[in-house]
Amino acid sequence: MASVHLVLASQSPARLSTLRAAGVQPTVVVSAVDEDAVLEAARERFGELDPADAVLLLAQAKAEDVTRRIEAEAATADMLGAQLSSAVVVGCDSMLELDGEVRSKPVDAADAAARWRQQRGRSAVLHTGHWLIDLRAAGAFTIDGLGGPYVERLEGDPHGVVGLSLPLLRELLEEIDVPFRALRG
Repeated sequence: MASVHLVLASQSPARLSTLRAAGVQPTVVVSAVDEDAVLEAARERFGELDPADAVLLLAQAKAEDVTRRIEAEAATADMLGAQLSSAVVVGCDSMLELDGEVRSKPVDAADAAARWRQQRGRSAVLHTGHWLIDLRAAGAFTIDGLGGPYVERLEGDPHGVVGLSLPLLRELLEEIDVPFRALRG
């Protein structure tokens, strides 16, 4: 099988590190999505969103934004756009839910430390959404950093904690007939 290039529509160092540790060297193209505006528009249209729907919506918006940018660059004969026009784009988003309330990302180290203290001895749910777009047919809370020592137990895929589930990515790729091993290293 020919190799396939992956575009990561995320500026997350943890997501990039997760892919690199799995032998994948993606191109990072950060989306310009205004997350608050996307969520507000969805609330106006559909009513209140649960966190699982919100992260999926944001992952989709990010992947679609990056796809539009790649396609626009390819149309102007930009070298990067031409190279990426036959890639697969993955968008991801995560939200932490504690006591039924979604918590935004910490604004700084002091805010993160305060949140860790607040979460001590309690369970939280991390919702992670993934959205995959196949271009081949033209189409602060982290376990791997300072928060790691304070996470005593996980249910589900541990890769989801850093915001990119490798098993789910593999399954999504299989749905479009791309084996994970075909991603360029």
